[in-house]
Amino acid sequence: MIENAALIIFPALMAYAASSDLLTMTISNRISIALVVSFLALAFAVQMPLQDIMVSLGCGLAILALTFALFCFGWIGGGDAKLAAATSIWLGWGQVLDYGIAASIFGGLLTIVLIQVRKWPLPQVLMRQPWIARLHDNATGIPYGIALAAAGLVVYPHSQVWLRAIGA
Repeated sequence: MIENAALIIFPALMAYAASSDLLTMTISNRISIALVVSFLALAFAVQMPLQDIMVSLGCGLAILALTFALFCFGWIGGGDAKLAAATSIWLGWGQVLDYGIAASIFGGLLTIVLIQVRKWPLPQVLMRQPWIARLHDNATGIPYGIALAAAGLVVYPHSQVWLRAIGA
């Protein structure tokens, strides 16, 4: 049962965050809150030591401080900052650097693809879809939550909470 929770909860929330950012250019606070609460529930369920839980929470707070600074400079959105912090709680200090590197790579690729696609005219049938029109607009930012979610999914199998859940 715990393995199933570990297999489903984090990936489902990452997929929801990515799709939400793609379709609406927003990431709800509820997603970040759900990530924090579900991490705590799973960490206690897999009997993660309290000290390790606190260290993971500290990692999330540090990443929140960093990403909040990036948000203040206008470099990322507020939802991206909160998602990165909440995801970092799941990954912990042992994986947060890998997460940052993966998010940077995925974010760079996503940015390059969107810049190129935005140069092409879209067929009218696609332009009638509000989310596609918004995504195609040069004035719109990059839905970086997609990159953050993809990076989280790539790094998650190496996280302490996952390894404890599967008994590794």
